[in-house]
Amino acid sequence: MTHAGILIAVIGYLFVLIGGVGGYLSYKARKAETTGHGAFLLSNRDMNVAVLGTTLAFSVLGAAHVLGGFEMTWYQGAITVWFSLAHVVVLTVACLATGRWVRRLGVTTIPELLGMMHGKTLRVVVSCVMAGVLFGFLTLECQGIGILFATMTGWTIQKGAVVGGCFGILYVILAGMKEIGWVNLINAFVKYIGLIAATIYIGLHLPSGGWGKVADFYVTQDQGWMLSIFGTSNLFIAFALSNVIAVTFCQGINQMLMQPCMAAKSEDTVRKAIWIAAPVNGLFGVFIVVLGLAAKTMPDIAAVGPKLYGPYLLVQMLPTWLVALVLASFVGAVLSTFAMAAMTAASIFSADIYRMHYNPNASGKQVANVTKAVIVVLAIIAMAVAASLPPIIAAVNWLFSFIIPVFWLVIFGLFWKRSEKAALTTCFSSWIVNLLWSFTSLPELLNIPNITNVYVVLVVTIIVGVVSLAIMDGKPGYFKSTEYLQKKNELAV
Repeated sequence: MTHAGILIAVIGYLFVLIGGVGGYLSYKARKAETTGHGAFLLSNRDMNVAVLGTTLAFSVLGAAHVLGGFEMTWYQGAITVWFSLAHVVVLTVACLATGRWVRRLGVTTIPELLGMMHGKTLRVVVSCVMAGVLFGFLTLECQGIGILFATMTGWTIQKGAVVGGCFGILYVILAGMKEIGWVNLINAFVKYIGLIAATIYIGLHLPSGGWGKVADFYVTQDQGWMLSIFGTSNLFIAFALSNVIAVTFCQGINQMLMQPCMAAKSEDTVRKAIWIAAPVNGLFGVFIVVLGLAAKTMPDIAAVGPKLYGPYLLVQMLPTWLVALVLASFVGAVLSTFAMAAMTAASIFSADIYRMHYNPNASGKQVANVTKAVIVVLAIIAMAVAASLPPIIAAVNWLFSFIIPVFWLVIFGLFWKRSEKAALTTCFSSWIVNLLWSFTSLPELLNIPNITNVYVVLVVTIIVGVVSLAIMDGKPGYFKSTEYLQKKNELAV
């Protein structure tokens, strides 16, 4: 099978899977007359444990895990696995805490939750920032799709991003959240069958010396630390621990991970989904790191550089049928996160901007149509922006830092105290510090250049948040309020 044959096989898989599942679900929705925003955005809140678990896993398993994982393994070795371990932590937080709360409260977006607790101004501000962060994720996923298509075809990454972006639109546009969920469930099986087979095959066909020679390669270059998941002390602080904080306090309340929870059948469904979500997501990074460490030791494969060497290893070493299977599952994983980023950014626009400020009387079908239109527009823009090709995981962690204050404002607002002035003060203080830490010489002036954004933003968020809430007037935590008791009774009915 030539490169063209691999491309045809992958595209055929995507057409059959996405078009078949999406088309069938769209037909069922039209037949049942359930085509409003409740069906498109939230799958009529009917996701079962299996669909929810795989959707949660795939919602945060995209280019950062696949291509970003290979890229970071090139530079820092086995410690890259902490990016996956961080997602196991956040999936635990989502399934046992934040995801259950948003499902209990029956909200559609995280800005809606903040507006309900703190005030309408905060809802608008957070909706704009969170939509921007989600768009940033969308451009990175678009880059990942471009790299995968470039590997299969020899195209430029930019051209691959355009073709992949069209599939990303198809992944979500036919039937919304329900389509994403069922496609994810099927793709999870394909992904792990392919990954396990690929790792075993490559392990059996390594150059003379096998895995021992891979280890010797790093030891002889005085890079033995790249074989340890703890790396060096500086890397552990700057990467491993930093990722645990960033991923937990961003994705733990980000719309991308919360919208599937909002679509669950019940709060108990969210809790049970942890047993599927955590292993499906967490194990993926182990395979990527093992394959990446091996690939870098092979001169012909390493010659293509850190952005392409991982997929290139698969194309060069695997039998063509297995290449097609693995690349199809990789593309599916990246497309899933692409679809969730587009869906959630568009959901925020339609629910928190369009319906709230421009058309309060919009029907469910109108909201769904606006969401679809925004998905297409955002995807097209992302295809153009993806051409800049920033380092994937580094860019992701910068974006994560913008959502850290939102996580803590939800915790404070639900369990302690609510104040819109204090919430706005906390958000803007944290966001300004994040920008200063990234685009000025402030870290060097303070002589702490290895301290990443997430540490600084977390400290500022907690200090400013606690102090401002303590000294400013406000209301008791939402779970202690009569408003919550009334809403709880309404949802029970």
